[in-house]
Amino acid sequence: QVQLVESGGGLVQAGGSLRLSCAASGRTLSNYAMGWFRQAPGKKRELIAGIAWNGGRTYYSDSVKGRFTISRDKTKNTGYLEMNSLKPEDSAVYYCAASNNVPLGRSEYDYWGQGTQVTVSS
Repeated sequence: QVQLVESGGGLVQAGGSLRLSCAASGRTLSNYAMGWFRQAPGKKRELIAGIAWNGGRTYYSDSVKGRFTISRDKTKNTGYLEMNSLKPEDSAVYYCAASNNVPLGRSEYDYWGQGTQVTVSS
């Protein structure tokens, strides 16, 4: 079983930056793809970034492309989401997820974190 714990969320002004972390335990994620999702109140959860198990390929939704960067450190069994040029519409609960059989860009992940709140003030 894989446990995922997100951290790094908080309140930031528009134009600012945050770095989210996703620490995994229970199993090494060296062969797992990782993804970041977000869900704003009243909206569906959306996949915003994904990274292949070897880190060689990434996916970004149009809403975050050019502003967010997904990465992973296999030695720490941790994934990251660097968020720059934040906008109020980026406010949401952010979730990390992992799977060893999900195609990049798809949303069918097996393991999920509990989420971390990101609020961007205008």
